[in-house]
Formats: sequence, structure tokens, C-alpha cells
Amino acid sequence: MYYAYVLKSVEHDYYYKGHCHDLEKRLHQHNSGMTESIRPFIPFFIIYFEEFETEQEAIQQEKYFKTSAGRRYLKKKMTS
Repeated sequence: MYYAYVLKSVEHDYYYKGHCHDLEKRLHQHNSGMTESIRPFIPFFIIYFEEFETEQEAIQQEKYFKTSAGRRYLKKKMTS
């Protein structure tokens, strides 16, 4: 399984969108500072994810999450 996911910073109003094969491992990597660009926003928690059969589908959904339509979609999903 592959995942497209959204993380929320605990201390900041910052969201990170990505894709991976192992969701828990990836969250641990983010929170341990392995992703340099988001270090200032650590720690994170998972607020939303979707599961896919292929990595390509997960990448496609991650890209969608980063569009304005994707942000509206996520906002609607997370408030309902």
C-alpha cells in the first residue's frame, strides 16, 4: 500500500503534504528532522491520509492536495 498524507505542525499553522509507503515510519522521519525544509515546524501529527494500490496514484493525489482545488477538498474532508 501507498499513502498520500497531510501533516499538521503541533506548534505552527503549517501543513505538509506528501506520499510514502510506510506512513508511521515517514512520520517518524519528519519528526526526527530528516526533512530539512520542515525542521522549524517539528513536531507533526497526521491529520489526513488516503490509501492507494500504486505509488503513482499516491503521487498523483499528493499533487492534487497541493492545488487550490485540493486544498478545498481537504478542508471539506477535515471539517465534515
